[in-house]
Amino acid sequence: MYSATEQFADFNKVNVTQAAKIAAVALENTERLVTLNMNAVKLVLATGVEGVNAVASVKDVQDLLTLRAKYAETGVETATAYTRSLYEISSQAQAQFTALAEEVWSNYTKDTAAWVEKATKNAPAGSETAVNAFKSTFAASTAAFDQIQKATKQVVSFADASVRAASANAAKSASKGRKAA
Repeated sequence: MYSATEQFADFNKVNVTQAAKIAAVALENTERLVTLNMNAVKLVLATGVEGVNAVASVKDVQDLLTLRAKYAETGVETATAYTRSLYEISSQAQAQFTALAEEVWSNYTKDTAAWVEKATKNAPAGSETAVNAFKSTFAASTAAFDQIQKATKQVVSFADASVRAASANAAKSASKGRKAA
């Protein structure tokens, strides 16, 4: 026999499980961001102390100009590496959240379809038209979501490729500037 209470209880159990997965992914990626930022702060402080000590030991203007170029180059490399690491962490987090969303959607559509089938078997006589309309609407919304999901994946893939290309070009430009100096 069909029991709506049991069905909703099962939905709630699944929702709690999914919320725990989302929280775990969020905490994991927050930890990675905090680690990246702590390492960046340590590097900046060490570079700053090194720079102050180097400036204090400068003997002439040429040494100062060479030192300036060295730290400018190091700064660009550090900023590029930090940005690249930040982008990687963000991309991986986005992929993890996307996978969770896809899993949730898949479970939702499967569970809802099962619920509709159970409800249909116990529907009062004469409600076939309403049940068929609901099934049709649900199928259409599922198909629309699938199309939106495919389009979103294409946009994300294109954006990812663009960012990676821009990052590679920035690294090349920095190295060309270093060679020209």
